[in-house]
Amino acid sequence: MSNPLESWSEEQRSAYLYRACAEAESGTARADLFRRLAGEAEAQATIWRAQLTASGKPAPQPFVPDVRTRLVARLVHVLGPRRLRGVLAAMKVRGMAVYSKREPGGHSAPVAGGVEHRHRGLGGGGNLRAAVFGVNDGLVSNASLIFGVAGASADPVVVLMTGVAGLTAGAFAMAAGEFVSVRSQREPFEYQIGLERAELAEYPDAEAQELALIYKAKGLSGSEAQRVAKQLVADPEHALDTLAREELGLNPDELGSPWGAAISSLLSFAVGAAIPLLPFALGAGKNALIITVLLTAVALFAIGATLSLFTGRGALVSGLRMLLLGGLAGAVTYSVGRLFGVGIS
Repeated sequence: MSNPLESWSEEQRSAYLYRACAEAESGTARADLFRRLAGEAEAQATIWRAQLTASGKPAPQPFVPDVRTRLVARLVHVLGPRRLRGVLAAMKVRGMAVYSKREPGGHSAPVAGGVEHRHRGLGGGGNLRAAVFGVNDGLVSNASLIFGVAGASADPVVVLMTGVAGLTAGAFAMAAGEFVSVRSQREPFEYQIGLERAELAEYPDAEAQELALIYKAKGLSGSEAQRVAKQLVADPEHALDTLAREELGLNPDELGSPWGAAISSLLSFAVGAAIPLLPFALGAGKNALIITVLLTAVALFAIGATLSLFTGRGALVSGLRMLLLGGLAGAVTYSVGRLFGVGIS
């Protein structure tokens, strides 16, 4: 059961931010949408206020926005609602789906929240793309580390231990980063969907009205928007999913498992980081560094060529570009290591 005081405060905060969005979108059709959504939020706040007084509790004091709310409102004025839609969705500001091009009831929603890691997938090949980036990160970072140490010290044991440390530290750092990234994507959805569940049970007609306003802003006629909204809200099985997509701009389908993302990132990074380490681990002796350079070069080209599947560019150009960038990183770190190695000795 929702806390009426907290729900009243949430609705008042939403109304305040709706009005900030309306001011930022002044002169557009979206401004009218946000003004009407502000009115709906204030109407729902009135319901919660009535519940408070009916239960014998004192009526809340006039709403005063907190520092976070005022800061977000200021950013909305400066940057516009579109750029802050993830932040606004997390603060229960509906209507962010009007900034997407999908049709009402469709399923190509924007990414939940505002957090998008560069390894996050695009489309059906997302998992493969993320894995390739993870391998590339491990390869470039650990190869650069190994070349830097090899430039300073010819001792293969020192290089091996440094490479193992780089692999371990890098893999766990990547895993931790992915866990936090995906977890932070899920939290706004989980929080907001809990609020939507309570509100859908408390006042389904008001939820349908908000949904109708959004559909109307996206091009449906008033009667058709009302019909679609009432039909969707009347189906409990799909109502929450629809409200999350259309009102909050959240896409449940794009939220993964934090642990799954962390483990996948750890493994892909470790695979890439192990490649330049193999010659030293297998005891290649004086030729270990040369073999590592060759292995790394081949791997860099292969990764660049694989990434061409996602960019549409030629495999040869993508492979050579990755080879050039990775080679530059390795050359710089080797030179720095060589410089410091000579200076210390």
